[in-house]
Amino acid sequence: MDIQGWTFLLVGLSFALYIGIAIWARAGSTKEFYVAGGGVPPVANGMATAADWMSAASFISMAGLISFMGYDGGVYLMGWTGGYVLLALCLAPYLRKFGKFTVPDFIGDRYYSQTARTVAVICAIFVSFTYVAGQMRGVGVVFSRFLEVDIVTGVLLGMCVVFFYAVLGGMKGITYTQVAQYCVLIFAYLVPAVFISMLMTGNPVPQLGFGDTLADGSGTYLLDKLNGLSTELGFTEYTSGNKSMIDVFFITFALMVGTAGLPHVIVRFFTVPKVADARRSAGWALVFIAILYTTAPAVASFARVNMIETINGSDGQGVVYEEAPSWISNWQQTGLIGWEDKNGDGRMFYSGDDRNEMKIDRDIMVLANPEIANLPAWVIALVAAGGVAAALSTSAGLLLVISTSISHDLLKRNLMPNISDKQELMYARIAAACGISVAAYLGIHPPGFVAQVVAFAFGLAASSFFPAIILGIFHKRMNKEGAIAGMLTGITFTAAYIVYFKFINPAANTPDNWWFGISPEGIGTLGMIFNFLAAFAVQKMTGEAPQHIEDMVESLRYPKGAGEAQGH
Repeated sequence: MDIQGWTFLLVGLSFALYIGIAIWARAGSTKEFYVAGGGVPPVANGMATAADWMSAASFISMAGLISFMGYDGGVYLMGWTGGYVLLALCLAPYLRKFGKFTVPDFIGDRYYSQTARTVAVICAIFVSFTYVAGQMRGVGVVFSRFLEVDIVTGVLLGMCVVFFYAVLGGMKGITYTQVAQYCVLIFAYLVPAVFISMLMTGNPVPQLGFGDTLADGSGTYLLDKLNGLSTELGFTEYTSGNKSMIDVFFITFALMVGTAGLPHVIVRFFTVPKVADARRSAGWALVFIAILYTTAPAVASFARVNMIETINGSDGQGVVYEEAPSWISNWQQTGLIGWEDKNGDGRMFYSGDDRNEMKIDRDIMVLANPEIANLPAWVIALVAAGGVAAALSTSAGLLLVISTSISHDLLKRNLMPNISDKQELMYARIAAACGISVAAYLGIHPPGFVAQVVAFAFGLAASSFFPAIILGIFHKRMNKEGAIAGMLTGITFTAAYIVYFKFINPAANTPDNWWFGISPEGIGTLGMIFNFLAAFAVQKMTGEAPQHIEDMVESLRYPKGAGEAQGH
């Protein structure tokens, strides 16, 4: 069976599994739709959280970023992993005890303000749509190559599957679907990594093969070879960094606090029965996440070496185009690889200087890696199924945030307080359907490559939600005026900075023009600082929170009790 046949089989089987789970776990109440009834076991919730959090950016794009950026790509590993630890230790148990199942619900009740709730809803929708654009782009990339359809058709196929299980099952269907998706994506990520590690270093453990010597008997370490290839071809040494230390710090911190402020991850801690289970599921999720994240640097390095050698040939002079490996022509059809024969010699050549004739999209590195290494067709198709699982799992979580923000926080808790449970569930499903349609459009017309778009979403979450949540838990005197001013200041500044440098004036997107040398990917940290400053300044001018709010926050700091998730 060829690659396309295997892809249809494996992706089709995985889709059938997801849809079957959605039918089995159909939500019959708003509590099941929003928080899966609050009865998910910690291990299953940890697995679902890992799938929810490890998006197309983690599966498809992160290793691609590291492969192209080398040392500088480590900011994504450090930021996303560190952020999850921050979320598990500083936020999850307290939010779980508070008993509200959405971030806008927490902010609305903690800051005793419908205006604060509305601002939080707007921020949640803005962050979620920014994030989901990257996921739908990932679905399009996978389908365009492996099902040999265009990206538009690929996005629409993915949209239909997400629509079915997100709208039908809500959080209950999404949770158990994500457990299956984690199993698919982690198996799909590890199998080719183990194969390639064995071929290149003789070590079956990719994390160890990454630092091992090559299997060709030369005694050369993999990273030493990669450094040599990089400098020889005009790239920066792979294990050296180009980014300034301040930009590395700001990007890492933005990704950390952005993780801790992501609404679709936070809501997962309301799906377990008790506060203690929230802590346990956070621990399990970190274990499941670490399996992929410790493998990513190895995958990036293997892919980089293999890609350079297969394009430039064994003699380093470039491979003749007509004799090029099939993976190059396969990916050329998607438009994600391009070749321009600058010197007219008919040979392809890849370098980091003016000799370069190749355009290679970073998002293909994980997906193309098994093809580059000449692995069996079923392994290549398995990676496609894993990439789709990663993108769909996070898309579903984000769409549920959009759905609950509109139906529960905006309608039930604000504009239409008298609607019944059945009507609220209907509005939640309508909102999810509308959200999927917008997400599909953003996937077809994405504002950047997958991991970059996701990094912007983390920056927006860092600058809007994180300060409001932290102050809501640990600063009992913070009032509604301060929280609203902080959220508006943070997200407005961060969004304006990103939009200016990425869309209005991309030519100016250079370190010389950035504020303090901070790139758009890291500006969320500065937006967070502005959020804190605005919140404290306004709170000083407008007084302290009411006494009953201070008493509530005081009790919140001692995470004892079940804190059943509720909407009233």
